[in-house]
This record gives sequence, structure tokens and C-alpha cells, in this order.
Amino acid sequence: MTLLDGLSLLAPLDIFALILLVLCWYGIGWRIEHPMGGRRSVSNLMIAYREDWMREFLTRQPRIFDATILSMLRQGTTFFASSSMIAIGGGLALISNPQPLSDVAGGLVSDQVPEILWEIKLLPVLLFLVSAFLAFVWSHRQFGYCGVLMASIPNDPDHPVCMTRALKTAELNSRAARSFNRGMRSVYFALGATAWLAGAVPLIIGSLAVTAMIWRREFASGSRRLLLPDEP
Repeated sequence: MTLLDGLSLLAPLDIFALILLVLCWYGIGWRIEHPMGGRRSVSNLMIAYREDWMREFLTRQPRIFDATILSMLRQGTTFFASSSMIAIGGGLALISNPQPLSDVAGGLVSDQVPEILWEIKLLPVLLFLVSAFLAFVWSHRQFGYCGVLMASIPNDPDHPVCMTRALKTAELNSRAARSFNRGMRSVYFALGATAWLAGAVPLIIGSLAVTAMIWRREFASGSRRLLLPDEP
């Protein structure tokens, strides 16, 4: 049975659940990166702190502390990129031999399901993982560019190029963080997409649950309250 034959076996509710999954992933990402009504996300609030970091960087001597922070950020992207690659390999192995998945997931549904359907239900998980891997790799690369720019800033804070390069570094740092956050959201939705193995309704519930979790962390968490601008 070909992939197109397998797609024809999907019920309308499965298609709706899949569309909802994609809309939730795209919608929450757009909302996080585009402030509306003055309510900014944690990711957006961090932009100002990154700019403040680079302004403090100009006069900090020595600058070992800043290099250590940047190294920690790059280590985080490396870890998640490696983890995503391992998960992608595991997913490809299951697609090439879906029998183990059929044995395990078959207990979640009452009807006999063709193996091609299990493979199709793994595809969204793999696509999210690939998106996450690419985002983490690009984030790691941008943090590397950030390190080079930081090293190019003169030690003399009164040098005419200092502030310009510091602001460029802050912008590049924020772009790297944005890519990292996109990768994390893709990982979250990859986990939510595994609910499709249990059916369309669990996928709908999983998509909404992941979206609600991300929204709470970005817009209603204790961390966000701490990151709000300081009172004068």
C-alpha cells in the first residue's frame, strides 16, 4: 500500500485534528513573537535584557563572565540539536519497520489498523523534529556569530564603534534566542503529535494542551512577572 492509499484511509476528524495541530503550532509562535495589546511574551521581554547585557558588557572588565554565559547558551543548543537528531533517527527506524510500533500502539485502539497508517501518524512527529533540529543548528550558528562580534568590540568603551557593535550583538543574540525558542516549540508539538497514535480526539486534546502550556509559560507564568520592567 502506497502513501496516497494510506492518506485515503484517514477519517475527516483525523484531517481536522492534523490541521488544528499545524494551526496551533503556527498561531502560538506568531503570537509569542508579535506583541498585541501591550502584553508581551517572555521571549519578547528578554530582548530588552539582552540589550542591557551588551551595554554592561562594554564596561565590564574582564569579560570572562560574558563569555561563560554565551558558552552556556551554545551548549544548550548543542544538547537539543543532538537530542533531536537521535529522535529523528529513532522515528525513521520505526517508519522503516513499523511492526514494533504496531504492537505497542495497537493496544491503544480497538480496530485493526494497517501499518501504513502508523507510518503516516509518525510523519508529523518527524517533521516537527526536523524543524526543531534545523532551528537549534541555526541558533547555535548565530550564537557563534554573536561571540565573534563580542570579541570585536574594543576594550575602550569610548571607542566610536563600541555602542554600534554592542547593539548589533544584542540583536544577533535575540535572533539566536528566537531560533532556539522556535526549536523548543517544535519539540513540544512533536510530543503532542504522538497523541495521534491513540486517535484523532487525543491529537486534538494534545494540540490544545501543548498550546495552553506554552501560552501559560509565555504570558501568565511567575517567570514573566519577574521579567516585567522594573518599577521606577
